Amino acid sequence: MLKKLYIRVLHLVASQYAIYWLMLSAFSEASFFPIPPDVLLCPMIIARRSKAWLYAFSTTLSSVIGGLLGWIIGAFLLHYFAMPIIHFYHAEHQLITLQEKFNTYGVWIILIKGLTPIPYKFIAITAGASHFPLLSFIIASFVTRGFRFFLEAILLYFFGAPIQNFIEKRLIWVTTLLCLLIVIGIVAFKYI
Repeated sequence: MLKKLYIRVLHLVASQYAIYWLMLSAFSEASFFPIPPDVLLCPMIIARRSKAWLYAFSTTLSSVIGGLLGWIIGAFLLHYFAMPIIHFYHAEHQLITLQEKFNTYGVWIILIKGLTPIPYKFIAITAGASHFPLLSFIIASFVTRGFRFFLEAILLYFFGAPIQNFIEKRLIWVTTLLCLLIVIGIVAFKYI
């Protein structure tokens, strides 16, 4: 069943509308959605390696714009929109801790945590709740998100066929590892 789903995803990501789904995924993950855009980005690059840079740029731009929405939610709508998201993840204590860390480390939090499996929406919402300077947030977001997505694009562009073969032969292990990384990211956010 997992193999059929993987083949279906590869066919879907090769469609003419795939880039819009990728951009929507990157935008929503940076502000409220729990699934990272890498789930679409990687198969899309494997399916069309010639568009790797376009996909990485589109993902970066959409993620930063979604991060802006997260920042706005944190800064102006924290109690209406962000707290239900934070409550869903049982991350109230982490929000307070991260707000304190923003006051001390600021841009370094965005740069480092933006590369990890920690959901970026937490960083964006907390930056807004801490009233972290918007321009600094935007620049740091472009750097960290761009680095992550372009690194994936570079690796898949140059090593796409071997990586695709590896994924196809070990699909269950790869998906398990991806799910584990997402869970570790959420748990790490909760306890860091």
